[in-house]
Amino acid sequence: MGEVAPDNEYQSREDRAAGRPVRQRVDELSGKRQWKATVTDPNEPNAKRASFEVTFLADVQPVPATAEVLPGVRPIELDGVMAEPRVAGNGEFKYQSYLFRATGFRAAGAAGGSRKVPESGSKAA
Repeated sequence: MGEVAPDNEYQSREDRAAGRPVRQRVDELSGKRQWKATVTDPNEPNAKRASFEVTFLADVQPVPATAEVLPGVRPIELDGVMAEPRVAGNGEFKYQSYLFRATGFRAAGAAGGSRKVPESGSKAA
């Protein structure tokens, strides 16, 4: 897993020029802030699908507790993973992709010791 960063809304050139603040996206169902991280699946044989973005839903920024095995890379296991199918591509070159969301993560191979993103209320569907 790479670094966890805020998932910000699109800001137009006019908004930036006017000095308007950048707004972080909020999940419509849970009301929690959205955070993004790039995750790599080492068991995926297709190189194009090995890395993907995961959106974490949390009130505060999730912080990985595991040590880096390479610069910017940490082994984790995702908790509460939800996959939402989407249509991606342009014109006649469309294909099925997925939007991945998670409620938290823990150290890879950790039995029972879970590192969850702090929650307040119910989970999003």
